[in-house]
Amino acid sequence: MSRLDDIRTGCVIRYPYLWARESSAGETEGRKPRPTVVGLRLKRGRDDCLILLPITSQPPLPGTDAIEIPDTEKRRAGLNPDRHLWIVLDEYNYDEVARSWYLEPVPPLGQFSRAFILPVMQRFSAAIAGKTQIRRR
Repeated sequence: MSRLDDIRTGCVIRYPYLWARESSAGETEGRKPRPTVVGLRLKRGRDDCLILLPITSQPPLPGTDAIEIPDTEKRRAGLNPDRHLWIVLDEYNYDEVARSWYLEPVPPLGQFSRAFILPVMQRFSAAIAGKTQIRRR
């Protein structure tokens, strides 16, 4: 069993997330590995795919769909409980586990509780058609 098998829905991993604004400017690589939540791990044919949502310490701009992470969940996810952190729901990266250049076979930082991640993903999926997808390979 590979460490990549440990990456599942609700896990927080370090991932070089590529923001939509960076992609629009022609960038193809995330600037730095950042805490990123695995919103969903889906089976697609022979490969598993990930929907990855960024975690940021920057307060969301007005009109940005984001959820602040409670202290208890920050601790579960291996994040600093002394910082304000948000999960941004306006955009996401889509990556294929077996073909990814970006996933590392290291243990996740932590895991959000099911009680927290389910409502987050329901909110995300309610308007997925309007989200900005960045495909990674």
